[in-house]
Amino acid sequence: METPLTRLIGVRHPLVQTGMGWVAGPRLVSATANAGALGILASATMTPARLREAIREVRSRTNAPFGVNLRADAADAGDRVRIMIEEGVRVASFALAPSPGLIAELKEAGVVVIPSIGARRHAEKVAAWGADAVIVQGGEGGGHTGDVATTVLLPQVVDAVDIPVVAAGGFFDGRGLVAALAYGAAGVAMGTRFLLTSDSTVPDAVKARYLAATVRDVTVTRAVDGLPHRMLCTELVDALESFGRARTLLHSVRRAAGFRRLSGLTWRQLVRDGLAMKHGKDLTWSQVLLAANTPMLLRSAMVDGRTDLGVMASGQVAGVIDDLPSCAELVERIMKEAEETRERLRACA
Repeated sequence: METPLTRLIGVRHPLVQTGMGWVAGPRLVSATANAGALGILASATMTPARLREAIREVRSRTNAPFGVNLRADAADAGDRVRIMIEEGVRVASFALAPSPGLIAELKEAGVVVIPSIGARRHAEKVAAWGADAVIVQGGEGGGHTGDVATTVLLPQVVDAVDIPVVAAGGFFDGRGLVAALAYGAAGVAMGTRFLLTSDSTVPDAVKARYLAATVRDVTVTRAVDGLPHRMLCTELVDALESFGRARTLLHSVRRAAGFRRLSGLTWRQLVRDGLAMKHGKDLTWSQVLLAANTPMLLRSAMVDGRTDLGVMASGQVAGVIDDLPSCAELVERIMKEAEETRERLRACA
């Protein structure tokens, strides 16, 4: 299936595996790429040195294009961009809007720039700055999210920009892909669906928790970092929502210390990253620290398997997913379903 997205990047199928911290590592990314979709490596939880190693590991496993996801507001974003350029990465994906300078540097090096956005005005802004495409996440998506449904946000953005638009939030099968294409999208991006594959390194017990979830077990909370965050209901989420301010601050400092050791960031950089997320938002200092070290909360579940001590970012689609195919099986199934759906629609014409 050829779309503006497949032509832009050189992948066989208009499917994107999103850059999920602690989940989108070399194994999942390379498996996705080998299946003909775009795999995106999550770099926010890696040191710069580990990022370079991970890029090389992906390349040792696949000859297909892949991308790297960055936090545009990270203190070392420029250094990470230069690593990507030096290592010949095909696509740069951003969790927040990158600066015009970063976009220009990447494009000059021939890297395709695809920011993720959650509002029409953000899409218009990055398109004007030179972004090659955008990923549009509606409120159904996992992690930090907005409150506008994909079915409302997607057509707004498609009508507003002249670059390829990738739909995210609520997609997991071929029917959804066809629906997104009907809205004018060039493909779909999926996080939770790729997390729940046999190629994902997330512990089996954690995957089982996702598979057991119903749509009512996926919630949006501000207790983690003061921002709307869609995730599975867990013991930690319940606890954070009931903590007082002093207890939350102590919990935040402990988590921040752990993330600082793993990431190699200084306390100054950690606080600066937290303040970048605080900008323009009414966050407490506890929330600033939690915002800066949310990766540690994710790590507890996604790496250590401690669902009682961590958070589990999740799209609403977790409630309708009940299997763990390989990436190759998943992509093949989605594309087959998409073709069957198109044939059924043609028969109705």
